[in-house]
Amino acid sequence: MMLKIINTVLILTAVLMGIKQGLAMLNAKTEMLELFAKGGLGTAGVKINGAITILAALLILFPKTFLWGNFIMAAGILLVACIQLTDGNIRGALIELPFLVLNLVIIYLQHPLRAR
Repeated sequence: MMLKIINTVLILTAVLMGIKQGLAMLNAKTEMLELFAKGGLGTAGVKINGAITILAALLILFPKTFLWGNFIMAAGILLVACIQLTDGNIRGALIELPFLVLNLVIIYLQHPLRAR
């Protein structure tokens, strides 16, 4: 029971962070535009990535789409880490790793409402 509560908190954390970052991209915040410009994405690409990030976060909430939501979210995090490394920013890439690990841990723990 305690593991389900911890997993639920981790899922809600990942979802809220995904929505927050997705909104920052969707609203074309300056820091997001600057980051993704290093990876060759323009404003439209950043906005599309933001919409995909929000969708991925919402997919995590439902048992049937849980794995896909986590997969898409992890792919987005990996994209940011790769852009950071391409720019020579090792520290920036390392900052992304705990968020990637969070998605992997959530996948391992499974959705707390899934049918057993």
